[in-house]
Amino acid sequence: MSAITIGFLLVLVGMLFVVNPDLPNKIIDFARPESFELKTVATSLNVSLPIPKDLRAHLLMYRTAEQFCLVWAVFLVAMQGVRFILGVPARSKAEGFGNIAFWFGAAYFVQTLLVDTTKWFEFWAMIVALVGVSLVVRGLFLIVAWKIHMD
Repeated sequence: MSAITIGFLLVLVGMLFVVNPDLPNKIIDFARPESFELKTVATSLNVSLPIPKDLRAHLLMYRTAEQFCLVWAVFLVAMQGVRFILGVPARSKAEGFGNIAFWFGAAYFVQTLLVDTTKWFEFWAMIVALVGVSLVVRGLFLIVAWKIHMD
């Protein structure tokens, strides 16, 4: 299944570059140091973080990221079906459910916080929160699987 996953990942990335032909130029523009500035986020601690100078200039990248997240999440759902058919251990299934929750959540937050409203720091905070949600989903699945196995 790892070879299938890697192969699909490569095909997906390739397709995103075909569907969005200006993507390489947008990535280069985004990655330039001069396209970022430091913004103070905690004045009492004097903490500054990088933020793109023109957030709306990178909409193509945000939309491409959303496309990636959605397609990848759907692929993971299909792979989860394969895991159930093959009868893989519960830990692998739990990991799959956690990953599905993360990638669907990431697609939602890319759309709502980057494409629609362009809230840079809020987006990254929600991605960190999604890691926690993913771990909770994994844990819940393992609890349910353990409970079913014990009965």
